[in-house]
Amino acid sequence: MAFNFDQWVDRSHSDSVKWDKYRGRDIIPLWVADTDFLSPSAVIEALQQRVSHGIFGYGHPSPELVTVFTQRMLERYGWGIKPEWVVLLPGLVCGLNLCVRALTRESQSTLAPSLIYPPFRKAAKFAGRAQRQIPLLLNNQRWVLDLKAVENALEGHERLLMLCNPQNPGGTVYRREELQAVYEFAQAHDLVVCSDEIHCDLLLQPDLQHIPFASLNDDAAQRSITLMSPSKTFNIAGLGASMAIIPNDELRLQFCRARSGIVPEVDILALVAAQAAYRDGQPWLDAQLDYLRTNCNLVTERINAMPGLQMVPVEATYLAWIDCSGLPVHNPHAFFEQAGVGLSPGLDFGDRRFVRLNFGCRYSLLITALERMAQAIQRVYSG
Repeated sequence: MAFNFDQWVDRSHSDSVKWDKYRGRDIIPLWVADTDFLSPSAVIEALQQRVSHGIFGYGHPSPELVTVFTQRMLERYGWGIKPEWVVLLPGLVCGLNLCVRALTRESQSTLAPSLIYPPFRKAAKFAGRAQRQIPLLLNNQRWVLDLKAVENALEGHERLLMLCNPQNPGGTVYRREELQAVYEFAQAHDLVVCSDEIHCDLLLQPDLQHIPFASLNDDAAQRSITLMSPSKTFNIAGLGASMAIIPNDELRLQFCRARSGIVPEVDILALVAAQAAYRDGQPWLDAQLDYLRTNCNLVTERINAMPGLQMVPVEATYLAWIDCSGLPVHNPHAFFEQAGVGLSPGLDFGDRRFVRLNFGCRYSLLITALERMAQAIQRVYSG
């Protein structure tokens, strides 16, 4: 089956957060993490069929959705989960916030990587919890956690370790021994681990394998909450369906109590889309990954050829984390925005010297954006 990821779909009048940010300005939006690709036809057809019914009253998840999801976890990751462990949510970010509020008291604190996806830090801030940062180190061209840097600085009131695997924005897929080190750290300090694994299906290097943290052993499962979603994988983020997998009965009870009356149930159309994506979307996903690999290779080659810029290989996601520290400009994000390319500012993730580029777009658009960046840099060094 052929899929056309080069197809141009005008998003400028679709209430798109990504494209509306620069409406009326000649700036290519390569920032927020959704793609410009049509979702799988199986998802679109399932939604059309459900909409044609014409009644949208209160609903509940189809048992098939949970069955399809649990089968997927077993087949792809060798992770056997029970249906009762799965808590459906209208988005992954609310899961991060629920973990902080459900599992920590005001006197307790959280641990999170730095650099990290901004909602990790915001979840602690919104809940009024302290947060200690675990530095990310660049080791053999991979962003990895430096657990030793915080080992002797812990004060005993830490309760929750927030993990991001694959890592956003660095794109690291953590190996088993690296996850084992996280587990041993969590066990030694009696921490619960909230593992954001939303990008687990977007591995760009075919020889790599995603390993869910909770699949390491039974104790890891019992001290963990894993957050997953089809949203990034199948470009259905605006529909909002995510899963919290919580093997521990007490943790699951605390989590569900915290969401009661505050976090709504998942929209019925989101449930339909999630089920269709997981059940029938794999051929589309395989083709998308091939396309993203080509885009990623282009970005890596072009960025590393530009003076002042550097990026390491991206193992997963469709996000390039670009080091601009060698570029003689004060604000890299503003600099590239003025050049007509809208990226995510590194400051949002913890380091203003970086920018994040979303290469989940048409190849031709990506070429134009990279040419604009190169021309802007050339003007700096020739001026």
